[in-house]
Amino acid sequence: MSDLLGMVRRHWWIVALLTVFGVVGAYEVTARQPKVYESATSVLVQPTGAGQDTNVSGGRTKGEINLDTEAQLVRSTAVATDAAKLLRAESVPPDTLAANVSVEVPANTSVLVITFKAGGAREAQAGSHAFAEAYLRNREETAANELAEQIATIDGKLKQLNAALAPINARLASLRPDSSERPNLESQRSTITAQVNTLSARLNQLVTTTVSAGKIIRDANLPDRPSKPVLPLNLGSGAAAGLLLGAGAAILRERLDRRIRRPDDLTRRCDVSVLAALPPKVRPRLDDVFPPFGAGGRVFNRLRNEVVAGAPKTEGKGQVIVVAGASRGSASTVVAANLAAAFARTGGQTVLVCAHLPDSVAELAPVTRLLGVRAVPGLSDVLAGKVALGRAVQRASRQPRLSVITTGGTASAAGLLQSQMLRDALTALRRQAEYVVIEAPATSTSADAQSVASLADLALVAVELKRTRYADVSDAAEQLRRVGTPLLGAVVLPRLVRHHDEPPPAPARALDDEDEALDLDEEESEEDTSVADADTVVMKKVGARKKPRKAPATNTSAPR
Repeated sequence: MSDLLGMVRRHWWIVALLTVFGVVGAYEVTARQPKVYESATSVLVQPTGAGQDTNVSGGRTKGEINLDTEAQLVRSTAVATDAAKLLRAESVPPDTLAANVSVEVPANTSVLVITFKAGGAREAQAGSHAFAEAYLRNREETAANELAEQIATIDGKLKQLNAALAPINARLASLRPDSSERPNLESQRSTITAQVNTLSARLNQLVTTTVSAGKIIRDANLPDRPSKPVLPLNLGSGAAAGLLLGAGAAILRERLDRRIRRPDDLTRRCDVSVLAALPPKVRPRLDDVFPPFGAGGRVFNRLRNEVVAGAPKTEGKGQVIVVAGASRGSASTVVAANLAAAFARTGGQTVLVCAHLPDSVAELAPVTRLLGVRAVPGLSDVLAGKVALGRAVQRASRQPRLSVITTGGTASAAGLLQSQMLRDALTALRRQAEYVVIEAPATSTSADAQSVASLADLALVAVELKRTRYADVSDAAEQLRRVGTPLLGAVVLPRLVRHHDEPPPAPARALDDEDEALDLDEEESEEDTSVADADTVVMKKVGARKKPRKAPATNTSAPR
């Protein structure tokens, strides 16, 4: 559930947009729907004859009245035909009128609530009253006909009994008092007389009975507003439908989106552990490394401890850690620079090697601005044979224990990261520094990252949220696995965006007198310098960092 809610939260604008569309669509549908008015008439149902029980039990009358049956009679064809005559709508089929009628029986009552629906208020009122009147008339006529049939039946039986009684009376009048037939005839006369008296009493009761089918206790009202469509209900339904569609669209977009949006996705979908992740509120700095006691600095200090604990132990050699980006961008630059600064703050000699060649990706956060060093000479110049390794090593002005080898300015050095010169350079750096951090190109753009990683002790993958894809991270882990370099984990950064308040890249720093003298000495012996000579120069420049040196002066001269 938390994952689903997180997907909806990350794509909240889709949910909000579809919810608004649902509300607007419901409003449009409501406006286009025909208006329906309803009017109700309450009818009290009474027994049609005297002596019948009018009590109710469970909402239904006992005796001869069944309100469920009466409710169905209201919608019968006979009642609909009489209602059409009252409405003067004989041209309308009775079934069409009956379809607009609904009947309800309130609990524990003998009342029928007859509701009629129409397109106008007065039509609904007239229809409800007409069906109530037609129902009562139909019920009264039916009761009167039944009463007349009962009277006629009893009257016929009385005539038959009187006709049978006359011969018996005549026979008794002609017999002698002591005749043996007299007792039998008197018995027959008594039986017939009793029947005549009973039927006569019943006939008198029926003749005096008043037929009352029921009455209207609340006449149809004139509705002041339509019952349908219900605007609040439709708007709520539209909002609910839009919310569900928005949630579904957000989840579908999340599933189809192959970009990494949060650190947990790496462990769950790429099987790569997360060593460190900058909080979303910490904006990666593109003009300097994170201060040691800030939020970003604490993250990289913990990352440094993780790397030290996971690095293999080698006697007399420095540790080589390669930081490769999983996708195009400068995430590896930010991670490598801050990790190297974290190593340097522990007091050990650290060298940052920028193997992210300028022709592989447009740099957003170059090391020259992050650490305050010159852009040239650099690694590409060394690999191209233009300068010696010692001349490319620079001291970071804001990190005394950190030396930097920038990318360099030789664009034609692409492909030289697989050369023996890089191996010799890293061998020389291992002897002089405790930690060598290599900023490698992205694994998704070239094979140089895999070549550089083969020379390192362990590797880290820099992941930029909302830019790096799952396939890129999986491919990076597979490339490192194939060359045998242990992948310690991933470092996750928010998406790097240059803001308007950030300064442009600083110009190259001018050389001071000491650097200029060193460059001149190296230029004189550059043609005769071998790998051993390069090691000597590196020892001179890296080892001399133990004593602090004043920051070089800057001027507006052109970059070297």
